[in-house]
Parts: sequence; structure tokens; C-alpha cells
Amino acid sequence: HVQLVESGGGSVQAGGSLRLSCAASGDTGNLNSMAWFRQAPGNEREAVAAIDSDGFPSYSATVKGRFTISKDKDKNTIYLQMNNLEPEDTAMYFCAAVPRGKGTWGDDETTYWGQGTQVTVS
Repeated sequence: HVQLVESGGGSVQAGGSLRLSCAASGDTGNLNSMAWFRQAPGNEREAVAAIDSDGFPSYSATVKGRFTISKDKDKNTIYLQMNNLEPEDTAMYFCAAVPRGKGTWGDDETTYWGQGTQVTVS
């Protein structure tokens, strides 16, 4: 089992920046990747960015060029640097840990999820 704790959300004006953090603990050695998803009220959850065990990043088209995902292996922590934020980025952001064999983005049944952190852009 893997436990995830997010931090770093908040409120910011359009054009501003925020950095989210997600610390993982537990059985982190059996993960294929870690990722960020987001869900706005009334919308389905969408993938934002992921980073695999080799450090290779993947981004959704809506955030590519504005968001950067990174990780600190020693701390079992991933980060999401969000720049040039837009009101459309307002959502609850969730950290996810994807087990080996489940691809980059995982699936609902086997992915581990954090509790979420709110990002509001006005």
C-alpha cells in the first residue's frame, strides 16, 4: 500500500504561479509512475502530468508548456510547478501513484490517491 500527502494548493490571480508537492510513503518501490490529476466541479477527473520511474514526464495538452512535473527520489516526493495559471486551472488537484504494470496514468481500481489540494485561480 502507498500513502500520499499533498500540499501547496491555494488561491492565486491569473498569470500567477503555485507549486504542489506530494510525498509518498509505504510500498513506493513497486510504482511505475506518479501523477497529478484534477477535477473541477461538474467535470470529470482529468490527467494533468505524470512522471515515470526513470524521470520521464508526460503532460496533457492543456498544461504543456505551463506546468512542470519533477521528483526527488530521495524524498519520495513529486512536485508540480504551475506557471501562468488561468481561471480554467481552478480545480481540486489529486496526487496519484500508479503500480507497476498499469501504464503511466493507471486506472481507478489500482491507483493510489491522495486527499487532494484545492487550486483556485481568479
